[in-house]
Amino acid sequence: MKPQTVLGLMRTRVASLLSAALLLAAGIAAAHAPQAPTATPGSELTLGLDPDKSEVHWTLDTTLHTVHGTFKFKSGQLQFDPNSGKASGEIIVAATSGDSGNDGRDKKMHGEVLESSRFQDIVFKADRVEGKVAPSGNSKVLVHGVLTLHGADHEFGVPVQAELTGDRWTATTKFTIPFLKWGLKNPSSWLLKVKPDVNLEITMTGSVKSSSGN
Repeated sequence: MKPQTVLGLMRTRVASLLSAALLLAAGIAAAHAPQAPTATPGSELTLGLDPDKSEVHWTLDTTLHTVHGTFKFKSGQLQFDPNSGKASGEIIVAATSGDSGNDGRDKKMHGEVLESSRFQDIVFKADRVEGKVAPSGNSKVLVHGVLTLHGADHEFGVPVQAELTGDRWTATTKFTIPFLKWGLKNPSSWLLKVKPDVNLEITMTGSVKSSSGN
């Protein structure tokens, strides 16, 4: 066999070995790459809330000005099936954390309106998600459940703009609560009249896990 032929065969074999090694390395890397917890048939997603990175802002309109305030989350975890929409779990806000930046006003809010020493938690328990939740990216859905405020239960639907990214989720929502209609005390005085609804703007974030273990 001519030297040129032997050299050509050697080059061909080396090239084949290199190609095989590269394919093997790519397969190993793909097998060990982190996988996002995507929704698959029969799987369930668990959304864990990070209270320190989530916020509740509220506003209450009055005849004199608009009152701004905040509440803090205590804890939260929701489970839902992206295919059926069935949901469970709860999100808890500390009623005692309500703060409008005015000591006298907050004392009245906690002592007479919320009675937060008796009813320390505001709890939302989910039962279903209406709308399609994308396995990644943005989704607009309605989360339905029961909101417990001041010791009374109210069926409630919350419009949510959500985003799933890898093992994290974020969500925002805006809605109003007819607190006077729901039986809370009217904080109005002869000088200052309040509107019957309080407006809430909420931002939430946390971790995502799937029932398949991803």
